[in-house]
Parts: sequence; structure tokens; C-alpha cells
Amino acid sequence: MARKSKKMKRTVDEELLDSIFTLEREWKQIKSIVEKSIEPTADGYYRENISQVKYMFLLREARRRKISAIRYNK
Repeated sequence: MARKSKKMKRTVDEELLDSIFTLEREWKQIKSIVEKSIEPTADGYYRENISQVKYMFLLREARRRKISAIRYNK
């Protein structure tokens, strides 16, 4: 039973890290678009802030779970 639990935890941790990397790319892409815009819209700022908040939330969750990207090299 403990083996299944460890395997399940590792799978969830890897999915969390994948989500973190995906959200980081999304946030930085939106941020870049907003910064390069001549007249950024309120919607652009909103999307940037939402992406940043999601990314920061997942980082805090990873810290709480004590997981590191270094441990999960593929």
C-alpha cells in the first residue's frame, strides 16, 4: 500500500511541476505582449494578473509539498 501511495504522490508532484512550468510560460508570454503593446487594454492587464496569481499559487503549493524541479528531471 505504501508503494502505491508514494507512486501516486510522485505522479501528482510531477503534474504540479508541469502545471507550474506551463503557467510560467503563459504568464511571461502575456506579460511580454502587454509590455510591447502601445496601448495595453484593461483585459490584457487582467489576464496578466490572473496568470501571475495562478503561477504564484502553484509555487506556494510546491513549496508546501516540499517538491523541487531538480528531483523530477525527465
